[in-house]
Amino acid sequence: MIQVAIVGASGYSGEDLVRLLLSHPQAELAAVTSRQYAGQTVAQVFPKFAHHPRAKTLRFSEPKAELLAKQAQIVFLALPHGVAAEFAVPLLQLGCQVIDLSADFRVKSAAVYKDFYAHDHPAPELLAQAVYGLPEVYREQIRQASLIASPGCYPTSILLPTLPLLKAGLIQPASIIADSLSGVSGAGRKAELDYLFVECNESVRPYGIPKHRHLSEIEQELSIAAGTQITIQFTPHLIPVNRGILTTLYLTPTDNNASSLVSRLTACYQAAYANEPFVRLLEGKALPDTKNVVGTNVIEIAWRHDPRTGRLIVMSAEDNLVKGAGGQAVQSMNLMCGFPETAGLI
Repeated sequence: MIQVAIVGASGYSGEDLVRLLLSHPQAELAAVTSRQYAGQTVAQVFPKFAHHPRAKTLRFSEPKAELLAKQAQIVFLALPHGVAAEFAVPLLQLGCQVIDLSADFRVKSAAVYKDFYAHDHPAPELLAQAVYGLPEVYREQIRQASLIASPGCYPTSILLPTLPLLKAGLIQPASIIADSLSGVSGAGRKAELDYLFVECNESVRPYGIPKHRHLSEIEQELSIAAGTQITIQFTPHLIPVNRGILTTLYLTPTDNNASSLVSRLTACYQAAYANEPFVRLLEGKALPDTKNVVGTNVIEIAWRHDPRTGRLIVMSAEDNLVKGAGGQAVQSMNLMCGFPETAGLI
């Protein structure tokens, strides 16, 4: 059993990490931190886990890197951007492997990070060693990594459907449009007016226009795949559900031969994902639906060609707190430790 810890375990992503790691067959949750709940047991803070024996004895503590390094080999950072790096630096120096769920190490350029996050990067010396934690794309690099930058929820929903098509040269790099709808948990567990029930219920609204922070990592990864700089149009929306993301992509094919286009897309996706345990390719009439992925580490992908406009319509659905956060982070941990990739996730 490998010993693991979660820093910032009281947020939504942290809570899902607690859920997954309490029942992981090859990992033991050795420490959870929260300044707000220090001294309380996991069962007290999250009564839904009270049936688990470990939840009754494991107590939240103040986050201290030196103590965490003695308790755990792998430390998950479920912290806001800017704060996570403050823990990553000493934990790595103390010999821990770090899986960061914040944005601190996703972007390779400190200048781009400053442009999108409006402050200097707190640990630019670590950017080169961080591995972007998208297992379906960087599986072998993740196996050897000591620092994982786990992708954001929106980027996961956009990159997994788009990257194979770019690499195969099936779509034009310019004019990619992405519309995404996310549940309110994507904003994190915080008391702000915009996220109160009365403000969100019976309401659908866009936000982060025109430059959402996740664009930095989305455009970085798309540009790597295409071998050229890519800029996309991205519009996120807040919808009145607890969790789940539905993304619709509008893409321009490089060859608009309608008779073979869909079959070429199908072959491309099958080659990329047919053996992936957490990618569900929908063929026939089926379309992605958040109700089919919530609570799982699965992303659904479907595709259509619109002969009227000549465009491709590619759609995905995922749980923003599992495949978009905690589940994907555990998937990376499994790779780092040589466990079955599906351990604790099915």
